[in-house]
Amino acid sequence: MKILMLAWEYPPRVVGGIARVVHDLSKRLIKDGHEVTVVTYKDGDMPEYEDDKGVDVYRVSNYMINPNNFIDWIMQLNFNMIAKVNQLLNEGKKFDVIHAHDWLVTYAAKTLKNSYGIPLVATIHATEAGRNSGIHDETQRYINDTEWLLTYEASEVIVNSNFMKCDLQRLFGLPFEKINVISNGINLTTFNGVERDYDFRRQYAADNEKIILFIGRLVYEKGVQHLISAMPKILANYNDAKLIIAGKGGMLDELKAQAENMGIANKVYFTGYLNGKSVYKMYKSADISVFPSTYEPFGIVALEAMLAGVPTVVSDVGGLGEIVTHGEDGMKSYAGNPNSLADSILELLYNPGLCNEIVKKAKMKVKNEYGWEKIAQDTHFIYQKAICQTMAERQARQIEQEKARKTKKAGNTEGDITKLLAFKKRHAYA
Repeated sequence: MKILMLAWEYPPRVVGGIARVVHDLSKRLIKDGHEVTVVTYKDGDMPEYEDDKGVDVYRVSNYMINPNNFIDWIMQLNFNMIAKVNQLLNEGKKFDVIHAHDWLVTYAAKTLKNSYGIPLVATIHATEAGRNSGIHDETQRYINDTEWLLTYEASEVIVNSNFMKCDLQRLFGLPFEKINVISNGINLTTFNGVERDYDFRRQYAADNEKIILFIGRLVYEKGVQHLISAMPKILANYNDAKLIIAGKGGMLDELKAQAENMGIANKVYFTGYLNGKSVYKMYKSADISVFPSTYEPFGIVALEAMLAGVPTVVSDVGGLGEIVTHGEDGMKSYAGNPNSLADSILELLYNPGLCNEIVKKAKMKVKNEYGWEKIAQDTHFIYQKAICQTMAERQARQIEQEKARKTKKAGNTEGDITKLLAFKKRHAYA
């Protein structure tokens, strides 16, 4: 199958989770014998074309014209994506299906689908309403409406959790059978050969300190503010602990001020952005990983921590709540509740036996349920569904057009006979 992926991020450009999903899914589809072409944004001095171990990656620059805002920037990017795909098609490339990732590529996906009749599959990785706990201004409304448009235009929609399936059905009124749940996955060899690096660990914590780790974007819905609020209770019961917050985002200064105001700045360390290798080392350095999101469609970071062998605490929302079984392969806490977070973390700090059991079961779960091989096969099945549906719709239209043509022809014949009889009648008396 010849697959066109449209995504606004692809490694080495990583903004959120979409880049990793598109990259790992594409690589697995290539191994299964398919052809994958990715069209994405060209950031900085990245190459315009790259053969990424079998995946054809085309990157498009945005216009030199400075846009008024982010929405205009996205629209310009979509125009350039369309131009690039048009060029590829004119050069002889063929595509059996388009796979669009999130609202950011909606207009390119819609235009290409309608122009060339290529079946469209859309993955919604998160919703604007979910990220912001509702729609509060016109920009958010625009993004929400664009998400709806993408799901409307797509033959099949993919989401990564049952939570997201219910959310899309509620938000956009989609038919339940149109929404397919396929979880995100993880490369099961990610941590092969990665061991705890004590010199690296000592940059962030003393040997006697237990590292409580958060990795992710520093934005409200990731819930880092609640984790910082949980630290006084944790430290009151287990002083040899240190909170490491790895990542960047708009809340950085606010979170630093929160730790300072609570008098625990010496127990909270902000690393800033970490690259891939440092992220793996950080997981291996941690004693507990915590992901206290208030909104999380899936939560791939939880899979990373579980695969790395780190006991994991998550909030009981969205995909995180579906990944972890409390007390078996991880611990859950009530979303937005620092007291509940502290209790789950302290349970692990004081119970090494529970930690060992959780780590064993968590690794087994990730390997059995979240490998890319099965996920790619499930995705390929959705592609086939979309292609069959598009072909059926095309045949139905052809049948309707043929009926209309025959009806029109029959109507014309009847009209001709009526006119002939009227002519004969008039001239019979002459």
